[in-house]
Amino acid sequence: MIQRRPVQVVAITGGKGGVGKTNISVNLSVALAEQGRRVALLDADLGLANVDVLLGLRAERTLADVLSGQCSLRDVLVLGPGGIRVVPASSGVSQMATLSVQEHAALIHEFSALGEQIDMLVVDTAAGISDTVISFVRASQEVLVVVCDEPSSITDAYALIKVLNREHKMQRFRVAANMTRSAQEGQNLFHKLNKVCERYLDVTLQYAGYIPFDDNVRKAVQRQKPLLEFSPRCKAAQALRTLAQKVGEWPLPSAPGGHLEFFVERLLQSASAGH
Repeated sequence: MIQRRPVQVVAITGGKGGVGKTNISVNLSVALAEQGRRVALLDADLGLANVDVLLGLRAERTLADVLSGQCSLRDVLVLGPGGIRVVPASSGVSQMATLSVQEHAALIHEFSALGEQIDMLVVDTAAGISDTVISFVRASQEVLVVVCDEPSSITDAYALIKVLNREHKMQRFRVAANMTRSAQEGQNLFHKLNKVCERYLDVTLQYAGYIPFDDNVRKAVQRQKPLLEFSPRCKAAQALRTLAQKVGEWPLPSAPGGHLEFFVERLLQSASAGH
């Protein structure tokens, strides 16, 4: 039997809205595809989806159709820029934002069918600390917490990490500083969050880097294009490619974490092959 590599799953989250999670998710996905990765991008803001809008894509079907049994997950995939596959969610469908535990589990299990097609899954979570956010973050192997230079951003990022640590025993998080005025500001933001986490929580934070403030980001959004296509040489685009390089070097999971996870069958196969 051919040993199949685990799929790397990275959740992009942050607690607070407006910190740039979706922009980072989109452009990180495109940058990873540039490196030769087969990438799927999941819009996990189930009630207020916006990835397809940000990219100017037209989604004929969404995750709501998958949950209702009208189609399979493969049927909702939309080809995005750089060859990424986008998994669109619904917008303005209130029941999608309040799925049951069983519905979350069914949705996460559906992704097993994509395991042969992709190497990486980037999960763009909703803002806040809802059950939906927690479910998708816990089902990912890597968690990238996005912060920016606002007191509420640090407070909300800490609140999210606190819930994941105290209630769900998660201990390792990556942190990216967004819209910074300098590299030093990015480091300072990380140290602020790390200091309060070290004091009150049993967690390890690792700094993944920073993305500088760049007006090209706003212009790219207006044009409904990823920044890496709109202005590929701008400072923010270069920083996003640097981040993607780091993400691509993060170690693959070697075994399941003991809770509901994306592509858990692959993880089980990997673990048994290792023994």
